[in-house]
Amino acid sequence: MKRFTPALLAVGVLWSANGQAIELEQRHAEALLQRMCSRCHAVGRTGTSPNKVAPPFRRLGENKLYDPDFMQRLQDGYSSIHRFMPTFRFGRDDAEAVVNYLRAIQEPQKPK
Repeated sequence: MKRFTPALLAVGVLWSANGQAIELEQRHAEALLQRMCSRCHAVGRTGTSPNKVAPPFRRLGENKLYDPDFMQRLQDGYSSIHRFMPTFRFGRDDAEAVVNYLRAIQEPQKPK
């Protein structure tokens, strides 16, 4: 059993480091969305959107977030048909962080 201890310790350290990296990415993405989008949208796991027609980000739906083109649209300059929504452009790392954050906060979809 003692010979497995270093391996288990290494796995625990790597697991912990990965968890910390994910948490940092999540906080970074949430801060970006707070700065860029919270004037209209609720960007967290709770709360209502300041603009009643702007959906809370936790209700975007996984279909949109797993669309392979969504992250590329964030990088190219994401805009909406809504005329008051500005166009936002993210670098690759920020776009990936934002998509991962949005996926993490999605509420389960209610059956129709």
